[in-house]
Amino acid sequence: MIDYSKILTKRVQNIKPSGIRKFFDIVSEIKGAISLGVGEPDFITPWSMRNEAIKSIQKGYTQYTSNAGILKLRQLIAKYLETSQGLKYDYNDEIIVTVGASEAIDLSLRALLENGDEVLIPEPSYVSYVPCVELAGAVPVPIKCTSENGFIITDEELKKVITKKSKVLILPYPNNPTGGIMTREQLEKIRHTIIENNLIVLSDEIYGDLTYGLKHCSVASLEGMQERTILVSGFSKAFAMTGWRLGYLAAPKEIAYAMYKIHQYTIMCAPTASQYAAIAALEEGLEDGFASVAAMREEYDKRRRYLLARLNEMGLKCFEPKGAFYVFPSVKSTGLDGDEFSLKLLEKEKVAVVPGSAFGSSGKDFVRISYAYSIKALDEALNRIEKFLKEIN
Repeated sequence: MIDYSKILTKRVQNIKPSGIRKFFDIVSEIKGAISLGVGEPDFITPWSMRNEAIKSIQKGYTQYTSNAGILKLRQLIAKYLETSQGLKYDYNDEIIVTVGASEAIDLSLRALLENGDEVLIPEPSYVSYVPCVELAGAVPVPIKCTSENGFIITDEELKKVITKKSKVLILPYPNNPTGGIMTREQLEKIRHTIIENNLIVLSDEIYGDLTYGLKHCSVASLEGMQERTILVSGFSKAFAMTGWRLGYLAAPKEIAYAMYKIHQYTIMCAPTASQYAAIAALEEGLEDGFASVAAMREEYDKRRRYLLARLNEMGLKCFEPKGAFYVFPSVKSTGLDGDEFSLKLLEKEKVAVVPGSAFGSSGKDFVRISYAYSIKALDEALNRIEKFLKEIN
């Protein structure tokens, strides 16, 4: 028998499986369960985008595109970033279309990191950052973020974790799982520390179009930051295009070229039909002010306010999220941690939420609830949660 533990790399063997996927493998086996865990829009990709993809296939546009992506799409992305954030990027040398924002994150880290480099990551945050850092041979360093300060990075906490090995700061705002955002004023408070310590920022802005009450601000738009920022985004969330697997990155020419080489050899190019759908999304959006995105955002906002009110009424203290489509209530008042709460809720009331520990140890007393579901589904799930809370008190 082959001992595969001696064949597989220690780096991969030591990576923990996704806490979200592990939990939802259990959920899939429970009949009648209501899931509030998936971070995926419940809307369907608008017809104008689907039609454009269908037309591209009918016309026989089924070959590889340019490695960096269809020129027209890169031009539109550049125009969108200028329109929305005042950022100017050269679509020839500074924008790459990727297979989802996930590929862009991986490319960024592999292009930047040497063995032993440190990457500063706010906690709680998206489950993929830590393993991607580890796969690149670097060391993830958590930055403590709390509900009391809106789950943002403060200059004080940032300075605490910086060492001579610190190289990259991940800025995941609007944030998954907390829904926290960082305003221009809050970003300004950490800008000097970033520059003084020569950090490169990986700004994951995939939820940038889904903010409530305050417009998203890209850190790249601050003075002196564009030259040290890799802006990552995509079409999955705001355009309800998760399955199309299409993202992009915008970065200084020299950094973009390094990532381009990795992308060229490992991916070749993003899916052709998906790129044509994205062209339709941006053309239509730039013309009508992104009306379809605004309609989705309005619906999410209704659900956000409803969910927040119900949870607080039940006694589950919840920070008010200003972005994305998640709430992150504390379950500490129940005497259970997030893992215990999630498992017992699923067992007794067949409602699935994600344990906060999936997003880092600082999330252990929380759970993530997605509101990418109808009000009807949310109402039924919340009724069951309320019943559960009465049972355990």
